[in-house]
Amino acid sequence: MSMQVSRPKMLGFISEEVSAWLVALVALLAGGLLTALLALAAQNLSQQQLRQRFELLASERYSRIEERFDEQVQRLDSLRRFFVFAVEVTRPEFDGFARPLLQRTQAYSWAPRVVDAERSAFEQQARKVLGRDFSIREQSSAGVLQVSRSRALYYPVFYTQAMSDQVQPFGLDLLSQTARQATLARAAVPGAMAVSDPLSLLGVDAAYARGVLMVAPVFSEQKPEAEPKGYVMAVLSLRQLMADGLPGASQDNLVVRILDLSSPAEHEVLFQSDNQAADSSLSASHLLQLADRHYQLDIRPSVAFMQANRTSVVAAVAFLGGLLSLLLSALLYSLFGQRQRALTLVEQRTAELRISEQSLRDTHNQLHSVLEAATQVAIIATNLRGVISTFNAGAERMLGYSSAEVLERLTLEDLVLPQELHERAHLLSLRYGREISAAQAMLAETSQEGGSEPGEWTLLRKDGSHLVANMLVTAVLDEHGLWVGHLAICIDVTERKRVHEALAARDQLLEKLSAEVPGGIYQFRLNPDGSSCFSYASEGLRDIYEFDPALLREDATAVFERIHPDDLARVQLTIRYSADHLTPWREEYRVQLPVAGLRWVRGEATPEPIPEGGTLWHGYLTDISDLKRVEEELRALSVTDSLTGIHNRRYFQERLKAELERAQRDMQDLAVIMLDIDHFKRINDQYGHAVGDHVLQSLCQRINHRLRRTDVFCRLGGEEFMVLCPGSNADQAHSLALELWQGVRNVPVDGVGRVTASFGVAGWRPGEGADALLLRADSGVYAAKQAGRDRVEQELP
Repeated sequence: MSMQVSRPKMLGFISEEVSAWLVALVALLAGGLLTALLALAAQNLSQQQLRQRFELLASERYSRIEERFDEQVQRLDSLRRFFVFAVEVTRPEFDGFARPLLQRTQAYSWAPRVVDAERSAFEQQARKVLGRDFSIREQSSAGVLQVSRSRALYYPVFYTQAMSDQVQPFGLDLLSQTARQATLARAAVPGAMAVSDPLSLLGVDAAYARGVLMVAPVFSEQKPEAEPKGYVMAVLSLRQLMADGLPGASQDNLVVRILDLSSPAEHEVLFQSDNQAADSSLSASHLLQLADRHYQLDIRPSVAFMQANRTSVVAAVAFLGGLLSLLLSALLYSLFGQRQRALTLVEQRTAELRISEQSLRDTHNQLHSVLEAATQVAIIATNLRGVISTFNAGAERMLGYSSAEVLERLTLEDLVLPQELHERAHLLSLRYGREISAAQAMLAETSQEGGSEPGEWTLLRKDGSHLVANMLVTAVLDEHGLWVGHLAICIDVTERKRVHEALAARDQLLEKLSAEVPGGIYQFRLNPDGSSCFSYASEGLRDIYEFDPALLREDATAVFERIHPDDLARVQLTIRYSADHLTPWREEYRVQLPVAGLRWVRGEATPEPIPEGGTLWHGYLTDISDLKRVEEELRALSVTDSLTGIHNRRYFQERLKAELERAQRDMQDLAVIMLDIDHFKRINDQYGHAVGDHVLQSLCQRINHRLRRTDVFCRLGGEEFMVLCPGSNADQAHSLALELWQGVRNVPVDGVGRVTASFGVAGWRPGEGADALLLRADSGVYAAKQAGRDRVEQELP
């Protein structure tokens, strides 16, 4: 309590009881308020500078436009004075004087005063001067120029000089339209000048067709009080007048609009900038005068102006002010927090030391209890010289010594079989190249970071008996990290070693038995995720699959790659069926081996489910290639005639049945040829059975040479033979029978001469069975014999 009362105040006025977060928050709020004030002042200054820039640009634009209006008045006045002081102005003189004045002006024109009595003479004179058709005209309601009606007075356009290439309105009477007539009336005073209302201009490009007409009267110098002798005119388009020489729409900083104030109801816009006005309160309005007409000029800032004058001062002030406020808050929080944490840490460490002291006492008592309770493990501690300083109850039980007999009297070396120590010392001496004593041999590889791997030692009991134990020796360090002794932990492994030896003997016996069993014994495991392995595989599987059994214990995928592609799907299907239904698995399949080539394998196994999922089979595999070869030989003998080497009656019946099913299923042709050797009994009686056998063999050899690969040649018995022709109809079989007949009768048999045979042909008919087909073929042979033998009989109906 006294420590808290006597704490000094931070910065002289802030108590340490105040939270560091509160101090930082107050500093952050104060900095934020100051930053907001500075940003507001910067914003006002920026707006003031922006307004000054705008007003400067608007004033400059107003002066430029006003100057252009004054120029138009001065140029028209100079043209008027040119007519006043000249006795007569020819067209070349007009063109020469007016052409230089065409700057931002669509056209300059001269309209003389013509009375109705002089109209015809004036039109003839104008045609000569202009060199073209000319007449005084007026504008119809449709906007088309037509010959003017008769009036007392005319002011037709006579001379004109224009910037546009369009046809000029020569002869247009200015008094023919109300707007132009009113303008002339206002300008009918010497020295006056008038501007018309906005109207559609003639002879001007469509883009500039909307504009005004500025006129000035020309009086005679001798008679200024008389009627004007004519008017000079300037055709003005405010779009051209404003746009010429000014920045483009995308670069112009100002948006300009000119309103005609002649109409009090609605002011027509004579000019409007093409660029977009910015959303701003800045604007300026001025009054312009052109001759006797007043116009309103409205100026606003454009988007380009606002973008060009955009400032980041406010954002910079806000960012820097906020950053400084945040840094100041962080600094104050760090100062207050560190001081408070330091004082708190001192109090915590003091309390922790008291707790640690009590915990150390409790740990010492617990350690003593653990040492005494560990009756199955010997825990022995020594000093640096190896003298035993701790000997627990497990060591007493294991070695037969009491603690009083060991502590400070025996060393760890005294408890180990001397022969093992000497052998260990000798090996270590050879390894390190220096002499290692027996006392050092046990502790030679002990380091400060930990001991060596547990080693198997033979310990000496008090009664002189031996005890095999795993002993781990580690270094004991004090609180300063200094090596002060050793700690040995011993576990009796006598029983475990006996069990390991028994298991090794059993494994050796299993290996011997599996080596004597033909084939291989295995355990095959199929996991739920589809992976598989041989959890046990005897050496016999090395010959079955030509794989190391150790590899198969990790993954069985390679085994399925050795199975013949034609058998793989069937094997996998039967394995899956056995797993799903837990039925025994039996299968015969082919394997393709890199060394042994194609081999046949038979496998049998019994499945059982695995608790964690999947199936485990116990079974064996054996090579049955020799058995398969014997089966094939027996099969060949069972369907082969032993005398002639061709197929026998049994094979013919099996093949005929299969070909009939195919013909019925696929609607294919099928035919048979039956033949019987003529007078074969006479050959046996005359030459003997050996010659008869030779005749049969010779005939079969000739017929075989003439048959196709798809034809099947069989001996039914005795001298009867049958040819099965898949894919052939009766006509095709008859042609083949004629070839066979020629081959038989044209080549004599040695020792016998010419031998002939009778042939019968039958083609299969839809819905017909084997017996009916053979009966028709046999009837054909019978008909051939009845007809004199040595012939081929056509298919009978």
